[in-house]
Amino acid sequence: MNSLVRARSRLLHLPTAATVATPLLRQLRRLSTDDSTTLTIETSVPFTGHKIEPPSRSVETTPKELFGFFRDMALMRRMEIAADSLYKAKLIRGFCHLYDGQEAVAVGMEAATTRRDCIITAYRDHCIYLARGGTLVEAFAELMGRVAGCSKGKGGSMHFYKKENGFFGGHGIVGAQVPLGCGLAFAQKYVKDEAVSFALYGDGAANQGQLFEALNISALWDLPAILVCENNH
Repeated sequence: MNSLVRARSRLLHLPTAATVATPLLRQLRRLSTDDSTTLTIETSVPFTGHKIEPPSRSVETTPKELFGFFRDMALMRRMEIAADSLYKAKLIRGFCHLYDGQEAVAVGMEAATTRRDCIITAYRDHCIYLARGGTLVEAFAELMGRVAGCSKGKGGSMHFYKKENGFFGGHGIVGAQVPLGCGLAFAQKYVKDEAVSFALYGDGAANQGQLFEALNISALWDLPAILVCENNH
């Protein structure tokens, strides 16, 4: 009971994005209500295209959009730190694969997609779920095996799910989600949905045979599938 009280106290006192903001981000916050201010930002590393024209390194944005990105990433980081504490307190049972350090992938991808697009990922799925419109209550309830969780408490850390927002879950078998993601793309093409499916995998799944088979058939059938490698080393 004491460990539960301590964990609950930690959750209730998580710092907000504002309390961990740097001076630059505080300045962005002051500007965040002004949509008329436009910033041009250049990526630090150039894009490399394979049989395709790489996108521009310069992108236009606003302080409001940037602060929104930061807030989302900070929220994800704090959620994962809290999940780590709950796991160490043995209030989360089974597996608990964290996403801290990869938040920018989820936030950046969400900024470029719509909820009509489908996303499917491996077992580091907490923050992808949050980006797709999930709530902290649903996330922690699922992690702790409660019925209020996004999968009714039956999936746990690796099996978050939100079909109505185009999130088709986390999957525990390395690389197994990629063929499923290409299957989602096939369904989109079949019904002429004009949407795209994103299949996420880590560098640890990059040598899986099923990944290459799925990639091959997606190319042969010209499916609207995008394979995203989250290289966390």
